[in-house]
Amino acid sequence: MAVSWALFKGVSIKDICATAGWASPHTFRENKDTGTAGVSPEHHLQQEKTESEKIEPLFRRLNLHRDNKLRAADVLQITEHSLQSHESCAEEELIQTFIHKLLMMNYRARYININKASDQDQTQQRDNDSSEDEGNIFDYVPDNTPLSKTSQSERIHPMDVQVAVFLCADDFLKQLMVTKLSQCQYALPLLVPDPFTQQTEFPLWTFRQISKSWKMRNNNEIISQTQPIYKAETPMVFFFRFGSVSSSKSQLMNSLINEKHNTFFHRNCPGSSRTRVLMDGVVEIAWFCPSGKNTDKFTNCVAFCNLHGDAGDHEKQLQILTEMASVNVVLLPRLDRNDRHAAKIQNLFTIKKPLICLLTEDQSTVMKMKKGKFQIGLKYRNKSDVSEELRRTINDCLLETSSTFRLEDVSNHSDIRVDEKNDDCNRGREATEQMMSLLENKDLTKIKELFLPCQGKLWHQWCQKNKQLHRPQGETIEMEASENKEEMKKIREQQHDSVMSEFMTLFNKEMNSHNEHERMFFLKWLRILLDEHTSADKEHKAKQTELERISEELQAATFGLEHIMREIGQIYESCSSVKKNKKDLQIHFSSLPSLAAEMMISGFPLELMDGDAAHVPLVWISAVLDQLIQKLGDQRVFVLSVLGIQSSGKSTMLNAMFGLQFAVSAGRCTRGAFMQLVRVSEEMKRQMKIDYILVVDTEGLRALELAGRSTRYHDNELATFVVGIGNLTLINIFGENPSEMQDILQIVVQAFMRMKKVNLTPSCVFVHQNVSDITAGEKNMEGKRRLQETLDEMTKLAAKDEVCDAECFSDVIRFDVQNDVKYFAQLWEGSPPMAPPNPNYCENIQELKESILFHASKSHGIMLKDLTVRIEDLWKALLSERFVFSFRNSLEISAYRKLETEYSKWSWSLRSAMMETENKLHNKIENEVIHEVEENDLQTELKNTSEEVEKSMSEFFEKDKDKDILIQWKTSFEIKIKDVQGNIVRETKKKLNEVLQQRVLKKEIDAQKTHREDTLYEKSKELALKLKYKTNDEETLKKEFDSFWAQWIKKIIKDTPPIKNIDLMRDVREILRDVYGSVSVDHWRESSEYNKVVTVQSYSDYVQLKKSSGIIKQVKHALNSAKEMLGYGPLSNEDETQIRSFVTDVVQQTDKEIQSFNISKMGYNKSFIQQLTGYIKARVVEHEEGRVKYVFKNEFFVDLVLSICKRANNMITDQHKMFREANDPVIYVEKKREEYYSIFQKYCRGATSAAIFGEIICQKLKEPVEQSVYKKTARDLANEMRTECPSLEGNRLKLEKHILETLAEEEDFYKYMNYIHNPRDHFKSFISDEVSRYITDKFSDSVLPKMKENIEVLQQKIMKAAHESTEHVQVNSGDAGLWLKSFTQQLSDVLIFSEKDLSGLKHDDVNFKLLEDVMRKELPVIMSDSSFKTNAFNEKLDLKFRPDELLFSHFCQCCWVQCPFCGAFCTSIIENHPGDHSVPFHRVNGIKGWTYYQTNDLCTDFCTTLVTSRKRFRVSDKWFPCNEYKEAGGVYAEWDITPDPHGLPYWKWFVCKFQENLENRYKKKFKGDGEIPVDWKTNKKQDAIQSLKKLIVTN
Repeated sequence: MAVSWALFKGVSIKDICATAGWASPHTFRENKDTGTAGVSPEHHLQQEKTESEKIEPLFRRLNLHRDNKLRAADVLQITEHSLQSHESCAEEELIQTFIHKLLMMNYRARYININKASDQDQTQQRDNDSSEDEGNIFDYVPDNTPLSKTSQSERIHPMDVQVAVFLCADDFLKQLMVTKLSQCQYALPLLVPDPFTQQTEFPLWTFRQISKSWKMRNNNEIISQTQPIYKAETPMVFFFRFGSVSSSKSQLMNSLINEKHNTFFHRNCPGSSRTRVLMDGVVEIAWFCPSGKNTDKFTNCVAFCNLHGDAGDHEKQLQILTEMASVNVVLLPRLDRNDRHAAKIQNLFTIKKPLICLLTEDQSTVMKMKKGKFQIGLKYRNKSDVSEELRRTINDCLLETSSTFRLEDVSNHSDIRVDEKNDDCNRGREATEQMMSLLENKDLTKIKELFLPCQGKLWHQWCQKNKQLHRPQGETIEMEASENKEEMKKIREQQHDSVMSEFMTLFNKEMNSHNEHERMFFLKWLRILLDEHTSADKEHKAKQTELERISEELQAATFGLEHIMREIGQIYESCSSVKKNKKDLQIHFSSLPSLAAEMMISGFPLELMDGDAAHVPLVWISAVLDQLIQKLGDQRVFVLSVLGIQSSGKSTMLNAMFGLQFAVSAGRCTRGAFMQLVRVSEEMKRQMKIDYILVVDTEGLRALELAGRSTRYHDNELATFVVGIGNLTLINIFGENPSEMQDILQIVVQAFMRMKKVNLTPSCVFVHQNVSDITAGEKNMEGKRRLQETLDEMTKLAAKDEVCDAECFSDVIRFDVQNDVKYFAQLWEGSPPMAPPNPNYCENIQELKESILFHASKSHGIMLKDLTVRIEDLWKALLSERFVFSFRNSLEISAYRKLETEYSKWSWSLRSAMMETENKLHNKIENEVIHEVEENDLQTELKNTSEEVEKSMSEFFEKDKDKDILIQWKTSFEIKIKDVQGNIVRETKKKLNEVLQQRVLKKEIDAQKTHREDTLYEKSKELALKLKYKTNDEETLKKEFDSFWAQWIKKIIKDTPPIKNIDLMRDVREILRDVYGSVSVDHWRESSEYNKVVTVQSYSDYVQLKKSSGIIKQVKHALNSAKEMLGYGPLSNEDETQIRSFVTDVVQQTDKEIQSFNISKMGYNKSFIQQLTGYIKARVVEHEEGRVKYVFKNEFFVDLVLSICKRANNMITDQHKMFREANDPVIYVEKKREEYYSIFQKYCRGATSAAIFGEIICQKLKEPVEQSVYKKTARDLANEMRTECPSLEGNRLKLEKHILETLAEEEDFYKYMNYIHNPRDHFKSFISDEVSRYITDKFSDSVLPKMKENIEVLQQKIMKAAHESTEHVQVNSGDAGLWLKSFTQQLSDVLIFSEKDLSGLKHDDVNFKLLEDVMRKELPVIMSDSSFKTNAFNEKLDLKFRPDELLFSHFCQCCWVQCPFCGAFCTSIIENHPGDHSVPFHRVNGIKGWTYYQTNDLCTDFCTTLVTSRKRFRVSDKWFPCNEYKEAGGVYAEWDITPDPHGLPYWKWFVCKFQENLENRYKKKFKGDGEIPVDWKTNKKQDAIQSLKKLIVTN
């Protein structure tokens, strides 16, 4: 092509020659990119070789490898390095320091100093020995050879760091990196040559997330625009240079864009060096965005591209950019037609596109060469003047051209590689575009309604119904609740039946058909294209009235990834509700939470609270968190939440701090609350003891969108929710407006006060943003003082609302105003949209991050599973409006239940150990070895077990995963265990002292019994000796013995009266008639129903009012009228409860009194009944003399005594029977007949005295051995059942669950009534049945083996005692008496067997070795297990030694206080426990016989729903709202009834199942207000039982 030289007219040869020799073969490529004019091709090759030789060492120095990609997930995690602020670092840390600063939007990321090993590297010096006054300055002329090794040549160029990271980053880190560079107002890489492959890449993918905003003036109107930068059509000015130039091209460009900020890095920037390895050929792009002011340098958005290096060496980049540019700007020393680039320059001059030549060696001002062609000299020119001339010239050129540049069009060039052209990215885009095609030509405000039907009106209606369910307003609560639930169910069915849009079908398909990498591309594309679609070309005038008018439409048009996931959540919730898959859903709905969990792990936020519906989708959130646990394990997280006024920079702060991507833009960005995981590196996990930080970003308080709605209520709800979730909450305050600050602080203080009242202890840090001068220490101190004052003032105001005693903020939460208040500089360094982030702001972010992580290291965080529970607790409490009253801390309850279970084990260990001690001491007392029992002795016996329990307690409180929650109860439970130990010791001492007393009383009985036995032995021996030589005929011997036996029995009957059977109830009636003959005959006749005193619905018929005034008749008349009208007597509910508690306590105490009579050992005496009646009478009188308004009629006392004695009748009769069988001479002797006959036979046959003596001993041992084996086996069984029997292995709550399950299975109404009205009796009966069932089921496998083992152990002890006694006798030359004494002493703590049992027998000439042999032979016979049967425990053992009694005595040491509303009793395992009473199994109040006011309609309310309502109840003639039930005082104030709008399905099933029984019992009906809701009847028995199991899991 012919070249026109017109451009070079007037250029002198001298000027051309002056340019010769620019490049030396030995020079490095400098920042000014030395030119190549006049240089040989061989030199080019050498230069390329030199460059390539630098690349590998550079990557090695930076610890980078091309094949090991840097991943976004890795650089975003919390590391030790990220905790420190690095102004300088070691060379090997350069990459991570750069990335860390860049992610925090700190533009100083480019200016990182390298730490040198020695200051010697900074200063060159020459060694010489010259003295100070000698030398020549010219000796110090520096060596300027290119190879001189200076610090300048060694330093890594900052842009090499940036490009190296870019080249080694994966696609997602590249995108994140470029997004952050854009936020720093830095130029972005547009074309990047790969130094390894020499291929040029266009990283289009990295631009996809970037949007730019600008404002343009149109006359007096300001037009605002926000566009994705990759599709924005703007003019583009392309800067490049030919050859080496003295002026910095990049610096000149910066003066055009933002003269206060180095948008393009240039040679004069800090850290710049002569050596630059990777930047040649890189094209960077930046945009100037006008602000709509008159001072804007350009009136429209303009793109500026900068080609680094000599453009002549990078023809591909030069060609692409010059073609696409609106204006080309070239830097060169001068116009020289001999320059090797002259042809290129001439070509640019020839084409129509505007060209500006900047001549670095020319001094002229701007000169127009022809239309659209200008030259400007730079030499010796003022930089400001040059910049202004260049700006005007560019503006003039832009006015002349209509050419625009679109970033995306760069990809149309075939000779460059586009990063998006890879399989994963392409598949993601294609799938997304297929989805987006469905949105085309659709009204933006209707697309959510069309494509996401589950989350619109239906979801909002469901939320409204759910709130109504938790906030009952009407009178028929359960009926309304039932209707609400039915409507909610229908809404769920409508959601389920709604047709799934093709859009959602495609989304589900793509989410399930890709690997993680492909899925990430798909989700990123979806987010990008959705944002583009919904914000496409939105222009609006900056008028507030206009914004308000279209606000609702804008909200409807908002359509992002979060809305798609919200729809997925609603699909899941609706499918879960109807329990079947959605018709068009290609996967099972149960897999949907897994997708959301995967997204969270990949770094996407999950919507926690739906901002549009202001509701938390609990089912969905719980399922996602469960899946997160499945994938990651139950990780410990530190929850960081943030609160602040809208548009106060909350999301920006979080994004900068953790490199997150919460949505940020002008106006209201975040709606509701989102949570996002931040991973903690392995090294930091060990230090911080947490695995993740969970960041919760929230919508702003005082939202404009909520104006006109309940803004204050919504803000309080949101604040309470996020403060409750967070381990630490950042309170973001923007600006210094006192009224705005006061508003948010009152909301925040109220939220923290609520946390204090429900025993949650989050911490907080106040972040005061946009403070003008944060360096002024005095100003900061004053600001903190004002903040403290404001907080204290707000605390007093909030304390009134929350009814809390707090005077200052530190009463509410631990707060250090010096360390927990952070001041932030303004975000922007200048005025947007061209202002970069303020580096001081970034430093403040770093300081805050360090503070947060310090808090995290001191916190124990929360496990993910516990977080699920916490979210559920908080939200359910918020739904009920009265948060503090309604909050149910499930984590605390769960931890407390676990503590109760452990407490049960500890107390059982002490009780079990004491049972063994008691047994030993009891034996010794019976054997008259000890004569007193001291508490100190018992404490000593218990010492080892006590120490083991203390150790176990200590380990539990120190090592359990919930130790932070448990610590609050540590001291009280340590005291409780000591109390239990003290009580066990005192109870044991009391029982043993009773045994001592009774031993004295029954001494005569035992002596007579022993005398009879001994006499029988001697008489039978005499008879045997007479017959010994007369006959050996067995029949004759038998006849003689029978005759002797008959005579002896006659003598016993004659000498000793028999012990008769008893009729306890006859004795009771006789005693009562003697005392209360005045009680009506009719009452006696109806006495078969006296048990009603325990179960009666009302005690009104048993009482009469005390005479207290002269108007008593009027009062009585009024009360009788009330009784007729209301079904109540002269007693309030409080009185009824008080009497019922009194009766229960008397029954319990008399049970203990009856057991202390020890009838099985002492026999029955009528005086016992007199003693009982005297005790009961004393208790009745004591009660009447108390602060009660009534006295009991005689009928009450009579029925109470009869009821108690009837309860004890079987037990007393059985015990007396045992006494009779053991002590009635005829019965007892008859039982021994075979034993006597056996000995008689041996005498007759001439057996040795040792053989006979041995058999007698063995026969005497039979009963004690049997008793010992049964007692030991009973204790062993009790221990085993505490660990092996499901109903008895846990705490009291678990036991009750099993009781209720059993009742449901049996469907026995009368058992239910016994459980409801006589809980202790039913518990005892249940435990007894469980023990009997366990013994029967496990008899062969467990019970019998235990008995055999105990027999064997006992046999060994007996034979050991016999052997040692023989040795003792032989050593001491003793006789049988000494042997017997030694033998019984050794067994004194094992058996009730003493020397006196054989005191009447003569035992001369005993061969002790033979005696041992006889015993060894006879013992197995008498200790045979053939007599052991499943029911033998009840037959053989006294009540107190039976396994069921041992277990009941353990379980009954608990709280038996009943709910004043429904009668359910407190499930605490500790009697007189601290804190309020509580029970998860609250019942329908009608079960107790309650009716609605002035009706006979049985009540269908649960007290758990009543307490959410304004319905009223009466106590002591006063009415109280149910939702303020504690105000009634007394027992009401001692109960904590957690609101629950659903009620336990178990009791709903019970009411429906036994409706007729209940109506017949109470003579009332479930009708009117008490009509049973229809949905109750859908509950089946299995549903009822399952509801108990679910309740146990959460308790």
